[in-house]
Amino acid sequence: MNERKDYLSWDEYFMGIALLSAERSKDPGTQVGACIVSPEHKILSVGYNGMPCGCHDTVMPWAREGNPQDTKYLFVCHAELNAILNNAGADLHGATIYTTLFPCNECAKAVIQSGIREVVYLSDKYADTESTRASKRMMDLVGVTYRPYTVSNKTFKLEL
Repeated sequence: MNERKDYLSWDEYFMGIALLSAERSKDPGTQVGACIVSPEHKILSVGYNGMPCGCHDTVMPWAREGNPQDTKYLFVCHAELNAILNNAGADLHGATIYTTLFPCNECAKAVIQSGIREVVYLSDKYADTESTRASKRMMDLVGVTYRPYTVSNKTFKLEL
């Protein structure tokens, strides 16, 4: 029997998990997902941008502008940090994180501290911000590699 040829690559599979995780976000403006994977291609953790546990989404602010206490920015936990914190105790050293948005400087610090060695990202739409420049500076300094995800033209089949 011949091996199937149209299966997903590892990058397609793990970015697909990150994209699916992003769909859990209650943020009306930005949905970000992340998937952390071992060097052996095992999923170690996933996360999405959302409020900390116990801070109910319906009572927390989601605005992008206004008084800081009335916006999401002081409260939301980013997808990358959530994935690191959601890890059930597996060693993250040498892992890869797939994320739908390039990590901010705060998440980059957590990526570095956790031992993750590679970042694969879908979007770098904030590349010109101080936060993203700081992220890249720190990752370059410590040898965490980062690369854009190469989008494929594959479609998902839902038939069995």
